[in-house]
Amino acid sequence: MSGAAVPPPEGSADLGVPWHFGEPLREQRMILAGSAAVDLSNRGVVTVTGPDRLTWLHSLTTQGLEGLAPGESALALILSPHGHVEHELHVVDDGESTWLVLQPGTAAALTDYLRSMQFMLRVQVEDRSAEYGVVWEPVWESDGEVVTWLVPADFAGRGRVAAGTDRGGDAGKYVGQRPAAFVGREVVVPIGDVQARRGAFPDLAGTWALEALRVAAAVPRLGLETDHRTLPHEVGWIGPGVHLAKGCYRGQEAVARVHNLGHPPRRLVLLHLDGSEEHLPAHGSPVLVDGRDVGWLGTAAWHHELGPIATAVVKRTAPLDAPAVVRDPASSTEIAAAQEPVVLP
Repeated sequence: MSGAAVPPPEGSADLGVPWHFGEPLREQRMILAGSAAVDLSNRGVVTVTGPDRLTWLHSLTTQGLEGLAPGESALALILSPHGHVEHELHVVDDGESTWLVLQPGTAAALTDYLRSMQFMLRVQVEDRSAEYGVVWEPVWESDGEVVTWLVPADFAGRGRVAAGTDRGGDAGKYVGQRPAAFVGREVVVPIGDVQARRGAFPDLAGTWALEALRVAAAVPRLGLETDHRTLPHEVGWIGPGVHLAKGCYRGQEAVARVHNLGHPPRRLVLLHLDGSEEHLPAHGSPVLVDGRDVGWLGTAAWHHELGPIATAVVKRTAPLDAPAVVRDPASSTEIAAAQEPVVLP
């Protein structure tokens, strides 16, 4: 049986919620079996209300949102003028409000940005993170009683998000087939109901288990598989999070230029790490191929079947068939790794 909740270590991306309950590998299997939910109440929650909300968000983000029906969900990004990813938005509209689930610690910055872009439009933006919490559930269907964000079909292994085409083709040019499926949903409930909602499932699981499943499917996460220079093409967000045929938005010219005229300078890979080391390398650890620094580590995890694995962002020109080495500055060790392509070179 699972024990008491163990908090994450200092520096974790998921402070404030349970890391595991004593058996993180078993907890992964319970999530896959559909018997455990995960407390994600450290996520930000922002609402946008008003009759102009969807057309306004459509104009600001990478996703086609103006036709989002009540109960439907989408993944959207906010980019810099140069096309670099600044915010990751998990979007749901309930017919009266648009709900945005955000990565930890980003709600205040997003709220400030959105308010700065209101102008004379009939919208109101509120940070509701203190009032509402998020629970991950191993289900891929909407709950009609609560706000529900579904993992995009591309990540869940349920087809592809309709993302249009441009002169450079469709989104299939970036990711042929993902390493695994990441099936689930995020539900938004009053903060006082988070534990009861999670307790509706018979087993307990923490973020360690959920992150391992996310890494195995090579699903990018803001701040872990991204840095200040990340283009959505590099991590496989074209399609799931970027519509190729929608109107203008900040950064759209850079997205179109890379898609139509060239290749992104970097690409996401999945690394299968040498299991002889007892520790996992830290986020940001340099990745070397043939002795050359070609990139950095995103998220490392212990997987219940694959063993130690990690995402990494490497130069597009780094040879795929060459063995890689992860140099962990924290322990002064080098860990051998085999590359599995995610975003195609």
